[in-house]
Formats: sequence, structure tokens, C-alpha cells
Amino acid sequence: MKTKNILIAGGAGYLGGLLKDYFGKQGCQIKVLTRNPKNEDEIFWDGKSKGEWMSALNWADVLINLAGKSVDCRYNDRNKQEILNSRINSTKILTQAILEAENAPSVWLNASSATIYTHADSLKMTEDEGVIGDDFSMNICKSWEAAFYEVDMQKTKRVALRTSIVFGNGHGAFPKLKALTKLFMGGQQGNGQQYVSWVHEVDFCRAVDFIIEKPQLVGAVNIVAPKTVTNGQLMVKMRTYLKRPFGLSQPKWLLEFGAMLIGTETELLLKSRNVYPERLLDAGFEFKFNTMDEALRDLC
Repeated sequence: MKTKNILIAGGAGYLGGLLKDYFGKQGCQIKVLTRNPKNEDEIFWDGKSKGEWMSALNWADVLINLAGKSVDCRYNDRNKQEILNSRINSTKILTQAILEAENAPSVWLNASSATIYTHADSLKMTEDEGVIGDDFSMNICKSWEAAFYEVDMQKTKRVALRTSIVFGNGHGAFPKLKALTKLFMGGQQGNGQQYVSWVHEVDFCRAVDFIIEKPQLVGAVNIVAPKTVTNGQLMVKMRTYLKRPFGLSQPKWLLEFGAMLIGTETELLLKSRNVYPERLLDAGFEFKFNTMDEALRDLC
């Protein structure tokens, strides 16, 4: 990437930290919109109201919006509303701010999720052929992307990042799987047949960079490694690389009980995500970590 000014909304979390580090090493200038600014590169915003933060849009070449309440929680009525509002409100206020900016960013990447696709076994979910169903998680993503494309923008390229589970040692799902495996709890979850769509954190950052630089990449783009694995296959590989001869499995009823205790949902483990990065590959993107074995050799 050529040197650019990059503004990351909701960039204080795991993915924002990855992108800040990645683009910072390339000489880019990074600013972050956050509720809790801690240094001069972070600017206060609440994700729903206009304010002084809007001036940063005139500075930015690229806007990346990652704002949204974590889905790692119980899906009660209050959390469901917060998950929806945090995504829709931040997207809509950024839309208003861009329309009012004198020098708006030329590229806007908005977070979405590979969870937009329905539970899938044999069918691979591409951007054009993927089946989008009707449940809470899928409807959140549909509403999120609808808000993103609600207003016509001639001067700003927009891409919805349908990102899968990002594997890295810093945060997210992988350290939890790693800890379970080390404790000999690394058996399959549920029946183990559900597909896991994933992407190594290095390839996540490289894909975002690639999308920014490719004018033809607009609309929805799947950010996911091309080789999915089943949950059972993943856990066998985890035990192999972490040198654990066995791992206790967790049936669905036990996962439901555990999820209730720790305040999360089993969907994060049991939904089968069989997603394929067709648009990235067609545009010439080359993954450094195509397979789970390549990723685990690096991360373990």
C-alpha cells in the first residue's frame, strides 16, 4: 500500500489493533474513533452522534468501520437490541458524516460477517451464490449491510467485509480453543460435523490491504481462508500440534449448559459455516495460510 491516512471506527478491539499495527508498519498514519480515547491518535465518539470526530473524515483516505457490540454474549432481548443498534447507528452516522465532509474518504470498508450465510454442509457459500437465511444473526448482518448501502455515494468505494473467525494468539476464539486443548478438553463440539470458516490474522490484514488497492472489489467480499475444515478435523489438528494425545468432547447439551454459565451462545460453535473467498481469489489475492495445518504450524 502507498502511504495513506486511515481512520478506524471502533478500532480499539482485537481486529482494530491488528490493522493499526499492520498499516502502521507500512508507514500509514492511523487514527481511531473510540468511546475511550487514551492517546493523541484516538478520538472520542459514541458511535451514534455527530461531533468533533467528523473532521477526521476530511483527513482520512480510507475509513474502516469495525464498530459493534460483541456477539459473544447471551442473546436476550437487551443484548439483541444493543448488537443491532451498535451496528446500525454507527453505520448511519458515518454515512451522514461522509455526505457532509468536504473531502470524504475515497474508500470505506464496513464490517459485516460470514455469519450472514445460512448453516451449510456441502454447499460452499460464495458472495454471489451463498444462501442468506432468516434468523437473528443473519438478520443482523442483512440490516447492517442494508444500512451501509442505503445512500448512494459516487465518490466513495464501499466494501462490506464478510469476515469469518479470525485466528490469532492475541484474542478471539483461537486462544480459547488452545487453552481447552491444553487442558485435554480438545475434543469435538457437538457432532463435530459443522464446518469452521476461518482466516489467519495475517491474511485478514493482507486481505483488507488488497481490497483497498483493488478498484474492482466493491460490494460484499468474503474474508475467509479457502480451505474450511469440520470442527472434528480442527480439534484433531489442535491436539496434534499441541501434543495432546486425547481431548474430551462436549455434546450439545453440555455446550448449552456451559454457554449459559459463561454468558455466551452455542451458535458460535455449532453453526456450520462453509464460506468461500471467491471474489478475493478471482481478483488475484494469494493467501499465506491456505490450510488449517499451515495456520496451526504458525500459531502453535
